[in-house]
Amino acid sequence: MTTNRTGLAIAIMVLAACLNSLDAVIVRLLAGQVHPLMIGFFRSFFGLIAVMPWIIRGIDLKASPFRTLHALRAGLKLLALVCLFVAFAHAPLADATAINFTMPIFLVLGAWLFLGEKVGRGSIFGVIAGFVGVMIIIRPSGDQGFDPWLLFALAGAVLTASSQLLLRRMALRDTTDRLVAWNLITMVPLGLIIMLPVWSMPTWTQLGLLALQGVLGAFNMAIITRAFAMANASVLAPLDFLRLPVVALMAFLIFSEIPIIQMWIGAAVIIGATIVATGGGARRRSR
Repeated sequence: MTTNRTGLAIAIMVLAACLNSLDAVIVRLLAGQVHPLMIGFFRSFFGLIAVMPWIIRGIDLKASPFRTLHALRAGLKLLALVCLFVAFAHAPLADATAINFTMPIFLVLGAWLFLGEKVGRGSIFGVIAGFVGVMIIIRPSGDQGFDPWLLFALAGAVLTASSQLLLRRMALRDTTDRLVAWNLITMVPLGLIIMLPVWSMPTWTQLGLLALQGVLGAFNMAIITRAFAMANASVLAPLDFLRLPVVALMAFLIFSEIPIIQMWIGAAVIIGATIVATGGGARRRSR
């Protein structure tokens, strides 16, 4: 029975990786037509609509001990999404996806600097190697030239890690379901505020893509949560790296993008560094 549950959880994570890759494709299809700030708002808006029945049915929002921190975490998450959307709109999709994999490395670094968590030599080596991988992909002095749009993918990883660090502290006094619900609810008005200066009415086709993106994001969150309830995180977490080959394949088929060899080398370094950096912390917590 345990084997069957683990197999099903793995299948769910593979599906989630494929669906999550559509995020980059949808943003690229909307690039130049819909502002990234508008994409951030509509993703939050349609995602909230998709999960609103679940929130109404089973979440006691008033019981949360936080208010301001919910807004702060939602703001960080929203800015992280917008940065990633800017990168997807202008940079090679595979490059931006690979750099976004550095998020766990920044999480380890932030936990050490701001939360006082101890890190071993393996984690330190992983953090350093992760930055080497980023330099390989960005190519600040390479023949292909420096692509500044990739810095937005890096900023998205930093902001996402900051949001996760805040979540760690909040989770000590609140439930996971309530934190997720408050995050979705708070992101919508924040997204509306920052979107208004660049507002333009999307076409029905664009609105359909935005709705699809929001619903897929909510659906992915639900199935990933389900998968992690069925199997160990050590088995499932590395499957998120499947996003890279899926995104690269989609970018080739739809936009004729062919990743250069430096991207694959840098991505391999980042993935290996992430496994090393986060593995050390997991082993210490286990002990």
